[in-house]
Amino acid sequence: MKILGIESSCDECSAAIIEDDKILSHVIASQIPVHAKYGGVVPELASRAHIIDIVEVLRGAFAQAGVTSQDIDGVAVTQGPGLIGSLLVGIEAAKAFAYARDIPLVGVHHTEGHLLAPLLDTTEGMQKPRFPFMGLVVSGGHTNLIAVHGVGQYEMIGQTLDDAAGEALDKVGKMLGLPYPGGVAIDRLAVGGNPERFHFPRALPQHDNFDFSFSGLKTSVMTQLRRLQAMPQGQDLADLCASALEAVVDSLVRKTLRAAHAAHASTIVVAGGVSANKRLRQRLAEDCRAEGLQLSIPPMKLCTDNAAMIAGLGKFKLASLLAQHAHFEAFNLQPKPAWNLIEAISV
Repeated sequence: MKILGIESSCDECSAAIIEDDKILSHVIASQIPVHAKYGGVVPELASRAHIIDIVEVLRGAFAQAGVTSQDIDGVAVTQGPGLIGSLLVGIEAAKAFAYARDIPLVGVHHTEGHLLAPLLDTTEGMQKPRFPFMGLVVSGGHTNLIAVHGVGQYEMIGQTLDDAAGEALDKVGKMLGLPYPGGVAIDRLAVGGNPERFHFPRALPQHDNFDFSFSGLKTSVMTQLRRLQAMPQGQDLADLCASALEAVVDSLVRKTLRAAHAAHASTIVVAGGVSANKRLRQRLAEDCRAEGLQLSIPPMKLCTDNAAMIAGLGKFKLASLLAQHAHFEAFNLQPKPAWNLIEAISV
């Protein structure tokens, strides 16, 4: 079964085609140049860019896969959460395609797509996780710890109480005058820095607490900047980046490993844009090895928002609905910008 996936929840316009678990094509149009001068995603500009990009992205996916529209058996599209204008572009494009071909369409949850991305076949030699596993979804908009017992069987273990990890790093990067996205710049500069020079807080350190809080990091960095009395440069900047990044990574890794042990999960899956961070990958690999846990992180191309993960999840959803001879209400599909994952699986 060949599935077309469409992702447009924020500032990445993406289309992909999969067959079974194999990725036949995967095309992403990034909007970083559009938003860079504003230091963050501007929702109105994001939706306009999706309108401009969506047709060419779809054409690229079909050309890369070497298939035609007649070969597609179903369509999956991100229904939420995300920016409502951006979501609408992808959903309406998916509706139009499914209607023209008279094939089923299913809306899927963005975070669930990230969680199950490691189940796709890739050429990276990545070992697929086995259920149950502990999932850490960490990005600019999400920081969640989710116990995954099977497809559609999730238990929310912990979540951020304020800023997401990626959002906090981007804001720190903006304070330091770094280019957007700030988290990527911090990751690059931190390689040459001393992570122990500046101490930044690790919020909610209790062993039985699996929630996150990163708002205090921003305040602490601002306080440190005032003490320095000048915008840091050179080694000072590298050390500050390394110290701020270590505070985020330390909190993420410690709580994730504790949650895995508490849930009796032998595997940890990490997904979302921040899972591309070099220091996070290094710490997770070291600590999982030390504690006898298996670590599964998707290849870089599946870490950020992408349509391959949406198509992969759509395959499960469509197969289940077809097996039940369920009625597809595809053309009543509406965006859900604040869609909670637990609500998504309970309806």
